[in-house]
Amino acid sequence: MPIYAYRCEECGFAKDVLQKISDPVLTVCLSCGKPSFKKQLTAAGFQLKGTGWYATDFRGGTAPTTAIPTGPADAAKPAAESAPAAASAPAAPAAAPKAD
Repeated sequence: MPIYAYRCEECGFAKDVLQKISDPVLTVCLSCGKPSFKKQLTAAGFQLKGTGWYATDFRGGTAPTTAIPTGPADAAKPAAESAPAAASAPAAPAAAPKAD
């Protein structure tokens, strides 16, 4: 059952009420008895737990750093793949043979 927040516009009395969705809206103030008890708009009170949510995984803007190896292929990568900086560096020009 949801909890609804009510506030009286006359006396300022506020109360959170546990009601069914099908229950009628309260209109009479429980404190002063006047018909100025209004339902308030409040933020939802739930939290997403576990992995894959913004609050747990994506708030920092970077991907999770924990990598789980999937099999032997991940452990046996060739050395050329593990050193991408050497592959992207420009090669030095070969010296041309001297013609005498």
